Amino acid sequence: MDPVVIPILVVALVVVFLVASSVRIVPQARRYNIERFGRYRRTLQPGLNLVVPVADRINTKLDVREQVYSSDPRPVITEDNLVVNIDTVLYYQITDPRAAAYEVADYLQAIDQLTVTTLRNVIGSMDLEETLTSREEINSRLRAVLDDATGKWGIRVNRVEIKAIDPPATIKEAMEKQMRAERDKRAAILHAEGERQAKILTAEGTKQKDILEAQGAQQAMILRADGEAKAVELVFQAVHRNNADPKVLAYKYLETLPHLASSDNNTFWVIPGELTEAVRTVTRAFGDQSTAGPPTPGQPAEAATADGRGTSDEAGIPQLERGSTASLDAAAAADEAGKQAAAAVSDAKAEAEAAKSAQLPRRARASDD
Repeated sequence: MDPVVIPILVVALVVVFLVASSVRIVPQARRYNIERFGRYRRTLQPGLNLVVPVADRINTKLDVREQVYSSDPRPVITEDNLVVNIDTVLYYQITDPRAAAYEVADYLQAIDQLTVTTLRNVIGSMDLEETLTSREEINSRLRAVLDDATGKWGIRVNRVEIKAIDPPATIKEAMEKQMRAERDKRAAILHAEGERQAKILTAEGTKQKDILEAQGAQQAMILRADGEAKAVELVFQAVHRNNADPKVLAYKYLETLPHLASSDNNTFWVIPGELTEAVRTVTRAFGDQSTAGPPTPGQPAEAATADGRGTSDEAGIPQLERGSTASLDAAAAADEAGKQAAAAVSDAKAEAEAAKSAQLPRRARASDD
């Protein structure tokens, strides 16, 4: 080999090495701290950068993206002297690579210790109940303290979240019992409210039902009374239109006697006081029909009436005369009418007694049941 070629190759290799060592390519979201002869020189930005070979070297490579750091559970004492284990999650971002590399030796350890001490100071002023229900307040106070302390380290704390708060087992059991009691209480209250609403609705329904039934009964009674009034008015008009005499009325009166005790619920029956007068009217009617004849000319109406009916007493009641055929027929008709009336009353009384005797076994069976 030619002796000149060897020095050329060596020089070429040195040049290539110097060129290669003077070029630094920094990825996106990365920062490189450059030291020259052991002293901080500058921070390389993403892209192609040139440095002085041999004199400049990369001290630290930092990631400026937002980082997540989860600490281990740490015991913390509350204001009411209860020990709880709290896990925290920290979201931070490097804003100054030079300060993060040269102001603190290990920024992660520093942030962790600062989080623990700050958390103990914050939780120490709260009781357990307030600690469990004030996570937002704890997070905001932690973030304020950490952001202020880590600012000189070139780190910005974006968020601090409490991942878990674990009280002791005995406290958990007591809390579960309390929660169960609260749920039972709410369930009992809801059940009582439901029953109250149901009773109110039932009472309202019963009230509406009674009102509607009363209104219906009232309307029915009014319509029934109107119908009876119209029927009585029609009967009254028919009687006066046909000019019915007392004989027809007395006969209809006797016809209604068997219906006085026709109902099954009647336990006694009453004979009206006008029965005697009705019988007398029917008697006079039969007597008039049996003795009625064409009056002789010139005979006065009073004499004919006296001969047909016989004598009468001072009260105006007709009396039967001996030996008078008309009087005997009238007496027979009166006896027959009286017998028919007595038979009708006896039949009505027998029907009432039969209905009463039939109801007694049913009442006895009902009482036995």
